[in-house]
Amino acid sequence: MKGLMVVCPSCGSLNRVPQERLGDKAKCGKCHAEILPDHPVNLAAASFNTYIQKNELPVLVDFWAPWCGPCRSMAPQFEQAGRTLRGRVLFAKVNTEEEQSLGARFQIRSIPSMVLFKIGKEYARVSGAMGAADIQRWLAAQGV
Repeated sequence: MKGLMVVCPSCGSLNRVPQERLGDKAKCGKCHAEILPDHPVNLAAASFNTYIQKNELPVLVDFWAPWCGPCRSMAPQFEQAGRTLRGRVLFAKVNTEEEQSLGARFQIRSIPSMVLFKIGKEYARVSGAMGAADIQRWLAAQGV
């Protein structure tokens, strides 16, 4: 049975998901949490590397901060794009106030900034608040 490896956002376990089931509400084989949630996953420094490097689906990370007005206004748009693209792209968020080391590591100079990762490698990035349709168009332009 061929499928894609997907990291459980709750326990970090690897799960093989058949491609035809990527749109389903697949559950983790270890903790039984949903592994393809319809909302962005909050990443901390401890879980970041595993989630980014082990997922075979592209991961779009929104680097944001709670005091940032454009970040707050983009949050529901980011979530909406995540629901629309569920099973094709994983959506995650990093609070740069709480995870300053990740902001520094990826040289985040303005927020919101979105970074697209493909199998652990940074593939593309864009800064500034975007609507859900703009996020989807940007991802399509990246071949996602």
